[in-house]
Amino acid sequence: MSKVRNFFKRVFSKERDELDTASVQELRAAFTHRYHNFKLLLTANNKALEIMSDIEKALDGGQTFGMTFVKSSCTAVLVNVFRIIKHLEELAPGKYSLLFDRFKSIQESINKELLQKRISTGDRLVLPLRDVEITMSDQVGSKMGNVAEIKNAIGLPVPSGFVITALAYECFMGHKDLEAEVDRRMQATNTDDLDSLYNLSAGIQQLIIKADVPNDLADEILAAYKQVESETQPGIRVSLRSSALGEDAAGASFAGQFRSVLNVGPDHILEAYKEVVASKYGLPGITYRLSRGIPDDYVAMCVGCMAMVKAVAGGVMYSSNPLNIRDDHVFINSVWGLPKAVVDGGIDPDVYKISRTPLQIIDRNIKDKEVEFICYPDEGVCRTDLNEERRRVPSLTDEQALNLAEMAVSLESHYGGPQDIEWATAPDGSIYILQCRPLKQTEHICLQKTDHESRYGPIVVSGGIAASPGIAVGPTFIVRNDADKLRFPAGAILVAAQSLPRWAPLLGSCSAVITEHGGVAGHLANVAREFGIPAIFGMSDATEKLNDGEIVTVDADGLTIYEGRVEELLKRQTHKKNLMEGSPVLEILQRVSSRIIPLNLLDPDSLDFRPSKCETLHDLTRFSHEKSVAEMFSFGKNHHFSERSSKQLVCGVPMQWWIINLDDGYMQDNDGKFIHLEDIVSIPMLAMWDGVVSVPWEGPPPVDAGGFMSILMQATSNPALDPSMKSAYAARNYFMISKHFLSLASRFGFHFSTVEALVGERASQNYISFSFKGGAADYPRRVRRALFVGGLLEEYGFHVEIKKDSVFARLEGCQEAYMKERLKILGYLTMHTRQLDMVMSNDSSVATHRMKMIKDIDEIVLKKVDPKETCSGPVI
Repeated sequence: MSKVRNFFKRVFSKERDELDTASVQELRAAFTHRYHNFKLLLTANNKALEIMSDIEKALDGGQTFGMTFVKSSCTAVLVNVFRIIKHLEELAPGKYSLLFDRFKSIQESINKELLQKRISTGDRLVLPLRDVEITMSDQVGSKMGNVAEIKNAIGLPVPSGFVITALAYECFMGHKDLEAEVDRRMQATNTDDLDSLYNLSAGIQQLIIKADVPNDLADEILAAYKQVESETQPGIRVSLRSSALGEDAAGASFAGQFRSVLNVGPDHILEAYKEVVASKYGLPGITYRLSRGIPDDYVAMCVGCMAMVKAVAGGVMYSSNPLNIRDDHVFINSVWGLPKAVVDGGIDPDVYKISRTPLQIIDRNIKDKEVEFICYPDEGVCRTDLNEERRRVPSLTDEQALNLAEMAVSLESHYGGPQDIEWATAPDGSIYILQCRPLKQTEHICLQKTDHESRYGPIVVSGGIAASPGIAVGPTFIVRNDADKLRFPAGAILVAAQSLPRWAPLLGSCSAVITEHGGVAGHLANVAREFGIPAIFGMSDATEKLNDGEIVTVDADGLTIYEGRVEELLKRQTHKKNLMEGSPVLEILQRVSSRIIPLNLLDPDSLDFRPSKCETLHDLTRFSHEKSVAEMFSFGKNHHFSERSSKQLVCGVPMQWWIINLDDGYMQDNDGKFIHLEDIVSIPMLAMWDGVVSVPWEGPPPVDAGGFMSILMQATSNPALDPSMKSAYAARNYFMISKHFLSLASRFGFHFSTVEALVGERASQNYISFSFKGGAADYPRRVRRALFVGGLLEEYGFHVEIKKDSVFARLEGCQEAYMKERLKILGYLTMHTRQLDMVMSNDSSVATHRMKMIKDIDEIVLKKVDPKETCSGPVI
């Protein structure tokens, strides 16, 4: 009989082991599928919001764009929103299927607008600059559109010239099937192999250089040159510069990717044209488009041709300081000869700093300029050495410098923002503008704090990122919870720890928004820009350094908050001129954006927060994002497993902790029954464990008579609190982990808590979800404990909801280090809120325990703790 018993014992044990193995594999497969779709959803969500941000910037009118931008943006945002819905469907099959219907309806209305009015890309192969308008960027490219605007609308001197259009590029590439051969080579090449890309680039460029320019195109180019010749002088040399379409299609600059050919004679214009077109397929250009995901056919190469200025001096000037967004001095960089030396960065230029009011030179730094670039008498450009005497002579007269500064101020005023301007002076002393584009300024202020204090007054706090531009003044109001929303005063500056979408209803009544965390592509940032509300996100310690009711001036562009009302800044508040105003392209973008940008679903707790109420792509994104987090973080609750599939954590904490490895939470798998902390690599679990072991639990607090009787009554009347009731969670606390994911289900005494977190390097994907409920005391004490726990979490930046005696908290979108600190706090609270309900008898008791816990958190928990020092042997 003994042998029989042993036989069956081995058989059943083997079957249980097989079931346990199957249970773990099934659990891991479910998690892998869920985790994969959740991450893909977040990636698509972030991309969709970035595209919406680009559309909003275009609607502001500070840049020129064409239908290429409109169509590519609409296509990209539709694709990403569809991906969001698809991945949510994978997380919760069939639960939100109505989203597909709403998406289809919105997609159809957007496509209808795009097809309703077709914008002509023009019917001319060559356009003289005098016939070009800035809204014709689909025909001539943004670069030459700006040059024509400077000449025709602003009236500043620009060399005579013309543009070889996008239609001409199509004509050239379509001649003798040249484009078909280029496409064939592109498709046949392994773009992941650098050697193959080298060969591809060289082959295509040679193919273009050797190709014939169609006769009708060649005739028009030469005829346009003759017209420039008649306006200037016989045999005038010209420059040919790229002005590609698609440079704004994905927020891409294409800086330095294409070629310019200088000092070209009439006999070589067609060859120079082909060189510029061929530069589209230079290795930098190909790899840039591949890395940015820009289709090859989005980049039609227009080419600008202008009379060559035989520059005595040239360079680049900035209408404002590129290193300080609030410094409006004009900076001129100048060298002898062509501006090529400044553009290429090969020579230290003379630098002039010029004030605006009055217009005067306040600083000049004359450098030792060893060489200059000049035009050859025939064609081309050469580099020559300067003699000792000329090297240290200023390359500009004071009068020329002031004239240039006046032009820079005029251009900035016209375009409504700082400009980066290339210029040259002719032998007769006249100045020509060669190119102008928006100046990219550093967001962070680079001047010393004392400099700013002397001009605008004391700084309260600075830093962060400009989520929405502008300047505002008002009293600050710190919003921590939904109750604060009800007390928010009209015209106040909203200050919060996180840039949560739930603050969006306040944007209609606030003057500015300041948050400690968040990014420019988030929902709240999009709504702030839509409402035109200045906003700074990621401003560290804002809730600590700003006090309710104090009047401050918010400079979102300068990322600074000043004490009091700063009139000088408020006077400088200007609205950028809408360069596209009245154009058909802008009207189409305005119509399609009405089905993309507005956010109507603001409150997840509202009855209207449902698929049928999604009117825009932003609504679909917001709804799906909110529900995806809920679905992802219900994993631990909705998936069951065999207890034997877990491993017991070897630690010195007198409780039972069990670990289930969902994916890559262990340094390496092992077959034993125990797991040591040093074998765990889960980022969120190790962070939370720091908090668990940071302050040893001293046992239940002293219970007053009322608390004891409350527990006794509850325990005898509520079967759910009977400790003898069998529960898988009564004695064990389970961590389900991967490297970046944590799901903790725990029951300590009479209360339950869960923590689920996703923490890694990408702040936009980071989340923490916490719930806390249960207890053995009477209902009022349990409610007081819920308020106590919720208040503590709000103190440290969590968004908290309290429903009866339950607490639900959430944190999202913060940097990894911040999330790890908050997980430490949750670890501490998980241990030290046990049985607190029995002492929640009055406000004095609550205050005492609150002070003690805040002291523990600030002085111990948030300091670095090595949890491995607490590990000894298993506690069974």
